[in-house]
Amino acid sequence: MSQFTSLSFISFCLAINALAQTPPPTVVPSGRPAASAKPSALASPSPSGSPTTEDLVNSLGPPDLQAVITLLKSNFTNPDEITDTELNRATVEGLIMRLPHGVMLLPAKENAQAEAPTVFYNEIIGGHIGYVRVGSLSAANLQALDRSVANFAAKNVNALIVDLRASPATTDLPLAAEFAKRFCPKGKTLFTLRKPVGHQDRVFSSDRDPAFRGLIMVLTDGDTTGAAEAIAAALRFYNKALLIGQVTSGRAAEYSDLPLPSGKILRVAVTEMVSPDGRPLFPEGIKPDLPVEMSIADKRQIFQLSGEKGMGPFVYEGARPHMNEAALLAGTNPEVEAAEAAQQRRSRSPEKPPAHDPVLQRALDVVTSLEVYQKR
Repeated sequence: MSQFTSLSFISFCLAINALAQTPPPTVVPSGRPAASAKPSALASPSPSGSPTTEDLVNSLGPPDLQAVITLLKSNFTNPDEITDTELNRATVEGLIMRLPHGVMLLPAKENAQAEAPTVFYNEIIGGHIGYVRVGSLSAANLQALDRSVANFAAKNVNALIVDLRASPATTDLPLAAEFAKRFCPKGKTLFTLRKPVGHQDRVFSSDRDPAFRGLIMVLTDGDTTGAAEAIAAALRFYNKALLIGQVTSGRAAEYSDLPLPSGKILRVAVTEMVSPDGRPLFPEGIKPDLPVEMSIADKRQIFQLSGEKGMGPFVYEGARPHMNEAALLAGTNPEVEAAEAAQQRRSRSPEKPPAHDPVLQRALDVVTSLEVYQKR
């Protein structure tokens, strides 16, 4: 099957799935993280039409802000709670809340837990759809990706689902760019690392032909972090790949860890990643084209079990028993027996429904729909 690049195919796909494409990510002016759109402690409920606490605080200018501090110090019933130390703590806490993913306070390095790398996984689903779960953006996983793509070519795989839902952040951005090069056109910008101070930009471009040229779907969620977010944006821009799943983490940035006197670490975003179309990916993340909800816990359980069972059992329903010649000769009815057994299980205790990956299921549905469209 040839590569689908026409937007008409995307429109058709969205129509048959009865979903409207979500608007593009909010453009954040270069050089400063935007205030979070997520709920915060300041955004307290208020009567309809009344400003929230956050709205009121944001409306205060420098004279008002200074007046608030002065009046609190001289009038609050417990002056010990309005010390300079408490005010400084409130300032730090407020900055962390207002600059999501841009400022983080971490324990001492010796107490910090290193994130375990996630392994690469691949499978052919339905005989012709390649599925790769990239995992950590490491040298070993890059080699595994190359082997998988070569194997897909030998087996006439014509559509590829790139799962970035288990791709944590990496500090090796040149290596991360290598993953994007496997799918993006030669000579094109993959992503830009933009540092507002001094207007220093570092551009990562592809210097090789893509290894796969067919239809691509990309799966994302909150575990799609850092450079993996940039890869997702590049695939959407160059390959017209549909992004399916949930919003990415919003940590597409380069961080500096600054030690504090106590040994704790102040992690600060010092540069932001920008997609090929000029959109900053930090701190809002990337919104999917087809939003599909799925709990992180269910996804991680499925990923753990897929090494033994494959992904098939988590996207396709198991075959139901049907009447056959052997059952007729034996005087039994498999369908009735299965229904009775299910009823007995329900009467004993409620069963947890089997694990299911609706995100991957939606991607497979889209691929199938596009194939039907092409044949017609």
